[in-house]
Amino acid sequence: MIKAIVIDDEPLAISLIRDYLRSFTAIELVKECRNGEDALKAIAEHKPDLIFLDIQMPKISGFEVLELLEEPLPLVIFSTAYDEYAVKAFEQNAVDYLLKPYSKERFDKAVNKALNASAGNPASGTASGVVSGIGSRKMDNLISASSGPGHQLNKVVVRSGNAVRIIPLQEIQYLEAYDDYVKINTANDCFLKKKTMQYFEDALNPDEFLRVHRSFILKLDQITKIEPEGRESHVAVLKSGTKIPLSKTGFAKLKQSLGLTGH
Repeated sequence: MIKAIVIDDEPLAISLIRDYLRSFTAIELVKECRNGEDALKAIAEHKPDLIFLDIQMPKISGFEVLELLEEPLPLVIFSTAYDEYAVKAFEQNAVDYLLKPYSKERFDKAVNKALNASAGNPASGTASGVVSGIGSRKMDNLISASSGPGHQLNKVVVRSGNAVRIIPLQEIQYLEAYDDYVKINTANDCFLKKKTMQYFEDALNPDEFLRVHRSFILKLDQITKIEPEGRESHVAVLKSGTKIPLSKTGFAKLKQSLGLTGH
């Protein structure tokens, strides 16, 4: 018996999947979730083999749910109302999807792929569209592609112990590379996110955040001054008193961003 969880903020969408699943006797629907926080708790508790995951949900999106899961991930069938451009992104990244509104025939096709993948059928692996264990790099590519050009973050979602924390961008002071993670520093705390600095450099608003060093991204309104550090180096001093090293390229970009001239 395959355990499944449905995650969607629309009651009618959940009801539809529940009805469609009745014809699949090998699948047990163990939980229905209306938001990302409940989904994370349910996945940790039930450890499902398959999840039906809505993308566009308030507070925590479907992508953010996946980002916060421990690998290996369950099999994932996305449901989405995204346009054709985004659908191509799903196809290119080998993720199956149900484009709302979808028929019973299309639903059955996606579920049968999941059943085959769960049974270890090599013909139904990632090439068929359903994947498990989506790596962080693939997730970054998928989010970027499916969001379309010019997509920017408006928040960062992280795990904090057993809880989920939503960090508004205005609370962030700077980001720092930390092994395979990025450390997000706020006034009162810091959090680790399993992402790359390049991901945040691309996804944050360049009018508010600037990468000034291979290991640091600063929120520009946190800078109080720039000081020399040694003969040819400089640091940015933040409101908190923290000093952030600037690379030569970062120093030049920061001066340009702040409208400074000269040395």
